[in-house]
Amino acid sequence: MGIPVVAIVGRANVGKSTLFNRLIGDRVSIVEDRPGVTRDRIYARSDWNGRAFHLIDTGGIELDESDEMVNLIRVQVELAIDEADVIVFLTDGRQGLTDTDRHVADLLRKSHKAVILAVNKLDHPNHHALAYEFYELGFAEAIVLSAEHGTGTGDLLDAVTANFEPETTDEEDEDAIRIALIGRPNVGKSSLVNALLGESRVLVSPKAGTTRDAIDTPIMVDGQKFILIDTAGLRRRGKVYEEIERYSVLRAMRAIERADVAFVVIDGAAGIAEQDKRVAGYAIDAGRAVAFLVNKWDAVEKTDKSTHQFEQQLRAQFPFMRWAPVQFVSALTKQRVHKILPLAREVAEMHALRIPTATLNAVIQDAVTAVPPPSDKGKKLRLYYATQVSVKPPTLAVFVNDVELMHFSYERYIENQLRTAFGFEGTPVRLLVRPRS
Repeated sequence: MGIPVVAIVGRANVGKSTLFNRLIGDRVSIVEDRPGVTRDRIYARSDWNGRAFHLIDTGGIELDESDEMVNLIRVQVELAIDEADVIVFLTDGRQGLTDTDRHVADLLRKSHKAVILAVNKLDHPNHHALAYEFYELGFAEAIVLSAEHGTGTGDLLDAVTANFEPETTDEEDEDAIRIALIGRPNVGKSSLVNALLGESRVLVSPKAGTTRDAIDTPIMVDGQKFILIDTAGLRRRGKVYEEIERYSVLRAMRAIERADVAFVVIDGAAGIAEQDKRVAGYAIDAGRAVAFLVNKWDAVEKTDKSTHQFEQQLRAQFPFMRWAPVQFVSALTKQRVHKILPLAREVAEMHALRIPTATLNAVIQDAVTAVPPPSDKGKKLRLYYATQVSVKPPTLAVFVNDVELMHFSYERYIENQLRTAFGFEGTPVRLLVRPRS
């Protein structure tokens, strides 16, 4: 099951962005005391009592349908409502119940989603009685809170998480390798899925943005079950003006989180774009195994050096991903498509690789002997021991005498030595530097 999505919805200037920042613990949304500041949806990930969820901040809904910007905000809010599992309907207790609040309530009732009514800006207990008039809206309860001061947010999150579906694991798919095909629109992700399946199972169109939802398709090859997750294309914010493209971004991010392996699909004919780096960054931030698929290679005018030159260019543009393998394919001609699933299997194995502690420490000791740790003002870094604390991705805790002495360059050196020893092809490796105490 994917991570639940929670949308904060309400009229303008009721404190939605303040609540958003409070719940994620960071100032991501712009907070300003005037309506209309938040015009787009903003996504972030948070958790409460061990339950992770995506949080969406939305623009304020207004009744003035003659204003084009108001209508654009309304479309964005409706899309956020559509993709949310639970909706926080935020109101302003100081201003009291308004006609716009009633309008928003009607809109939310039509969504048939779980709605939590929250009455904001009631900082003092003596003001809590102001929330009673909001029961007129017909929701089961009205949670009193102050987003600015944080009071009542725990009760709100308790109510929100109580409406999440129970966490489940699909035992039947425990051994399956989940593959997300990610990339900008129109790079051929759906065509690659069809080429892998040998039949048209996913809608294909030359028009960018055709795929709007993530689609899971199981496939069995050589006794190994794979699940292909075809995602909507990710596009740079400046170019993503059509609402349906914005609607696709969170779907793609959720697909990445459900995957073991993320294939970053690049258009070989169009070349590498800046947005490709952001797409890859989503997968790395989620800790997924990653490989590059350079599609449409049949459309490239080639010499005997073209593949090498493109890969060199790729490595130069993605210096932080030198460990990610590259495969040149063509969904149209099926060129090297048969190598995609074996590659997924290889990087998935590296992603789940567990190293015995004794072997791990032997490699680190050899690395320290070859290149001694740095020192600062006469104090020398000492690496005592290391242990692997988790997989997917491989995560290693390295215990030292002083965390501040571990320079990023030496940390990178240790990672490179680990990759030389164990491979880790196609997977990020996370080093957690900890004091021995």
